[in-house]
Amino acid sequence: MRDETQLIQAVLTGDTDAFGDLVTKYQNRLFNTMFHVAGSREEAEDIVQEAFVQAFVKLDSFQGASGFYTWLYRIAFNLSISRRRRRRPESSVDAIRDAFGAEPKDNRDQPPQRMMRKEDVKLVQQALAVLSEQHRTVLVLREIEGNCYETIADILDLPIGTVRSRLYRARLQLRDELKKSILESE
Repeated sequence: MRDETQLIQAVLTGDTDAFGDLVTKYQNRLFNTMFHVAGSREEAEDIVQEAFVQAFVKLDSFQGASGFYTWLYRIAFNLSISRRRRRRPESSVDAIRDAFGAEPKDNRDQPPQRMMRKEDVKLVQQALAVLSEQHRTVLVLREIEGNCYETIADILDLPIGTVRSRLYRARLQLRDELKKSILESE
């Protein structure tokens, strides 16, 4: 399989199938990140699809100073911010259910550990949803995506010191939200 640079060059010379290879290579990773940033599966799917369309249209402006995924993530992140600004606040039960996953299922036939894990994931998702977009984004990029500080700084176009301080505050806020959730559930 061709590497990222070869795929980009192929697309720029008219090989649209090569862009399909880029999509295949990065769509799951971008979706997982956007799911945590946007808070809902549908929103993440829309953002990812729109990001790939914009990336295809603007590929000739890709400088190569950073990796393709970093550039693609910036597009998706900017789309997420734009969509959030345009969206009116929703308070319906359906919107809340969409933000935090499907309705609870009867899992009596499954091991208790699996149910506990699902509850833990739900608590973390709820706590992440409370964080500011800045804090949630930097936390997702570091803790879920596993990016280094330099990559996060490059993706978000921030100084490394700002990334470190936002990450520190995000961890503190997440810890506080999780403690609050656990106390409320007891």
